[in-house]
Amino acid sequence: MELIKTFFDIFMHLDKHLAVVIHNYGVWTYLILFLIIFCETGLVIAPILPGDSLLFAAGALASTSSLDVGILFGLLSFAAIAGNTTNYWIGHAIGPKIFDKQNVRLLNREYLERTHRFYEKHGGKTIVIARFIPIIRTFAPFVAGIGAMTHWRFSLYNVAAGIAWVGIFIFAGYYFGNIAVVKRNFTIVIFAIIFISVLPGIIQFLRHRRGAN
Repeated sequence: MELIKTFFDIFMHLDKHLAVVIHNYGVWTYLILFLIIFCETGLVIAPILPGDSLLFAAGALASTSSLDVGILFGLLSFAAIAGNTTNYWIGHAIGPKIFDKQNVRLLNREYLERTHRFYEKHGGKTIVIARFIPIIRTFAPFVAGIGAMTHWRFSLYNVAAGIAWVGIFIFAGYYFGNIAVVKRNFTIVIFAIIFISVLPGIIQFLRHRRGAN
């Protein structure tokens, strides 16, 4: 319980905690941010790590000269792209082995083939849209790998989406994060970023529920 409370406190007061990290670790902060973004996008076991909000907070601190916005943008774009690529290859490596297990009734080879057809047809927009939805962006490249989405198509959309995602939130934080009203209500802004990020998923879920009824 205490661990959850600590994580929630860090998550909701990211600007203050990140400032402390910068003060304590200096240039090593770049490596810490790189690892968080890489793990959040590259490891299916780490979907709850901060993504959008962390990028926004980092951009806001860059505007105070605590961090270099150019280095942040380049380094974290690479982290996002590399994370997705790693996730894709993990799914590509273990997916067929899992679905080949004859004793697991829920994992039918037909499901694997359906996943492949889906990602061949809709994979590009799925990778792009998923990049902006927390948790979903962690699983989308993994499933793309399981479904053996054509790698060059995956890479094309992965690079474009990774750069766009990092750029939008880094520079939004850089240009708007230190406006007085935003600084006074930073926690509310973080909540708003999280809500807007998950809104497409909520809308899609409600549409499916309505269609099912």
